[in-house]
Amino acid sequence: MTTRKVIAICQSGGEFVTDKDGSLSYSGGDAYAIDIDQQTNLSDFKSEMAEMFNCNVSTMIIKYFLPGNKKTLITVSKDKDLQRMVSFLGDVNTVDVFVMSEEGAARNNNSNMPGSRSSRTTVSEAVVPVVAPIDVIVDAVHCIDQLEVDVANDVSARSICSGGNDDNHRKAAQQWENTITGVGQRFNSFSEFREALHKYSIAHGFAYKYKKNDSHRVTVKCKCQGCPWRIYASRLSTTQLICIKKMHYNHTCEGSAVKAGYRATRGWVGSIIKEKLKDSPNYKPKDIADDIKREYGIQLNYSQAWRAKEIAREQLQGSYKEAYTQLPFFCEKIKETNPGSFATFTTKEDSSFHRLFVAFHASISGFQLGCRPLIFLDRTPLNSKYQGELLAATAVDGNDGIFPIAFAVVDTETEDNWCWFLQELKLAISTSEQITFVADFQNGLKSSLSDIFEKCYHSYCLRHLAEKLNKDLKGQFSHEARRFMINDFYAAAYAPKLDTFERSIENIKGISPEAYDWVIQSEPEHWANAFFSGATYNLLSSNFGQQFYSWVSEAHELPITQMIDALRGKMMETIYTRRVESNQWITKLTPSKEELLQKETLVARSLQVLFSEGSRFEVRGESVDIVDIDNWDCSCKGWQLTGVPCCHAIAVFECVGRSPYDYCSRYFTVENYQLTYAESIHPVPNVDRPPVQGESTALVMVTPPPTKRPPGRPKIKQVESIDIIKRQLQCSKCKGLGHNRKTCKVS
Repeated sequence: MTTRKVIAICQSGGEFVTDKDGSLSYSGGDAYAIDIDQQTNLSDFKSEMAEMFNCNVSTMIIKYFLPGNKKTLITVSKDKDLQRMVSFLGDVNTVDVFVMSEEGAARNNNSNMPGSRSSRTTVSEAVVPVVAPIDVIVDAVHCIDQLEVDVANDVSARSICSGGNDDNHRKAAQQWENTITGVGQRFNSFSEFREALHKYSIAHGFAYKYKKNDSHRVTVKCKCQGCPWRIYASRLSTTQLICIKKMHYNHTCEGSAVKAGYRATRGWVGSIIKEKLKDSPNYKPKDIADDIKREYGIQLNYSQAWRAKEIAREQLQGSYKEAYTQLPFFCEKIKETNPGSFATFTTKEDSSFHRLFVAFHASISGFQLGCRPLIFLDRTPLNSKYQGELLAATAVDGNDGIFPIAFAVVDTETEDNWCWFLQELKLAISTSEQITFVADFQNGLKSSLSDIFEKCYHSYCLRHLAEKLNKDLKGQFSHEARRFMINDFYAAAYAPKLDTFERSIENIKGISPEAYDWVIQSEPEHWANAFFSGATYNLLSSNFGQQFYSWVSEAHELPITQMIDALRGKMMETIYTRRVESNQWITKLTPSKEELLQKETLVARSLQVLFSEGSRFEVRGESVDIVDIDNWDCSCKGWQLTGVPCCHAIAVFECVGRSPYDYCSRYFTVENYQLTYAESIHPVPNVDRPPVQGESTALVMVTPPPTKRPPGRPKIKQVESIDIIKRQLQCSKCKGLGHNRKTCKVS
């Protein structure tokens, strides 16, 4: 049986008019038609209407009339309400649905419109439709998504002349008690008047409601029944100014136990916390709610405080949407202020953002002149308003510090985006050296690397491999068994020689032949030191650049241009700091490599050297190793793996009178380190300035990507690999995994 479709005529922006018989009619506004049925979800219904009327889906109020009853509005607040609406229609195929703002609803209620018979609406954030009067639109910065928030404690509405100040309102009274002074006071707009009235009511501890509120006049009265306090403002003749024409100053509700409901908008709370957020970017929503309650006596829940923080952040940092329109200008500025840099972006067919690549000249030059031909590829999620992923290529300097080369912001992590990133990277670094990449083998990286960097070495990221092994073994083995196998897997990867590697994987085989087969089939020649042909310098995980990703986590909530500029600032500071520090070094090698060399030298003093033919020597200690000083080789493989002579080689150098410094990799010298940081990254001025009309970039339109942040609290930190495997439940009766004795089904 097919589900019957009903056409919902959705209307917004008009107003209700009461006829002589008490029935209501809706006048003005816009209307759209949407098909609905019994299976339609309220959230989907709201989303479609929000897109039509350009309003906030989370703060929408929906009402409708029952068939034959035009006197009472019914509220739709959950899926069951929507299903009932369709059922109530009977054979009727259409229904009028009204998308209302809370302020609009209050205005209609105050115009003798009968109240809704539905249960109290829990969504109290009003939506200002795009078709509202012009003064409401001007006020949208402060009034959109308005929240009705109750004061934490019952307080009495007080008269202006009473002078009483509750502790919770002391700060508000000091700041705002004179925002309304009386008849004759003028304002530049209705929005300015409403904002002043809003603050005035908080300072004097009373709630109010609108009797009239349109583009020509505003009449407000005290919410307490019988209280004569009221105020009337309208446009001053022949001007655009708003003037208070009438005002009854005194309240008679003083001392009555009224729970005042203050209209605390997100924009208002945002304006209150803006300065503090500037000084403390990590200002938590819980702390915001506590401060607002303590200083103004207004109770906010976590969600309200979080949204207010988002608005305050956008006021401070600028619009996320506008940041995408500034991308062409921003990329040109990067190349203009940092000649030789790469800054390029692409859009999709609908002009929405697709991806952005950035590589500063100082980073490219530093990698080419001073860094090892070793690049780590990794990604981190961006929890900004429009989501996305950040792809990064980082290198390692002569002191084992992270050195970012290039990064990209893409809509999602895909094979196509990785391929594009690698093509841009190759164009930027343009080196003829054979590069070793430490990267994941999934998401198309394996094929893309071999296609784009034809003669490169690809070392599979050990972290990703270990996570995959652990995931594949989960449910088959106990916690202890998996922990031993993962540890043996790491030992096999770092093992410098074949016999040590084989010993480690035999340990895995002793626990599970299947796991042993998995390790053998995972191409050890791409991740095990004993087989790998490239030079990883014993750095086997692609998340080596964790410091860089911590910078990203600090800036990822910023608009895209500001996030890129924040990363640029961090890189600029790091280059300058390391350059200054290196000028103070007096050793030939960088501090970390000097320390390693001295450590090996101490061990070398206890070794015995036996001379052999040519450049080969036999060195005896706990083991017997062969050193070939002409080929920079030792049978222990330590010299080859680290680039610093091992203790066996140093013992030989001391016997033949040679300096071990002459046999260290050139990448570890202070001179080479200083070449890495010789160039500077320069500031990019006017990051937030929109392109001037007539500039060449003004013709390129970039809009935000269609993806938006999902509901719920975002994850702030990058998800790390599981270093400690959680203990799995094991039954003490049958020894099975995944359940306990009480739930065991074995009889």
